[in-house]
Amino acid sequence: MASRLEKDLCCPICHEVFKDPVILSCTHSFCKGCLQSWWTEKKARECPVCKRCSKPKPPLNRVLKNLCESFLQERDQRASEVRCSLHSKKLKLFCLDHQQPVCLICRDSEKHSNHRFRPIDEAARQHKKELQETLEPRDAD
Repeated sequence: MASRLEKDLCCPICHEVFKDPVILSCTHSFCKGCLQSWWTEKKARECPVCKRCSKPKPPLNRVLKNLCESFLQERDQRASEVRCSLHSKKLKLFCLDHQQPVCLICRDSEKHSNHRFRPIDEAARQHKKELQETLEPRDAD
């Protein structure tokens, strides 16, 4: 579900986060490509929202462009963080007994009582090292 911020940063034509947003004299903004396509299809230089006439080359909306780029970058970073399916918290630890990543709440749960843990990045390095050693070709004796 899109957040209120994401909805505000969406083009009224394509309903995606603005790409190269331009602003019309009526103050409505659109993706440059969407507006050009709209005008070509409608054969009129009017705002798709309020139908007011507009200049043929609307200026780039730099503030909106920067906001959209920042929003997309933050959204991509949040999406790349793996979270606990039970608690929606970031997975920071690795349970050595169950051989699985866990969040801080899981660590303190009954399920992981008296288990051993490592920071997830440390456990990942160790597993990567073990995997590389396993995959290395052995010298013939």
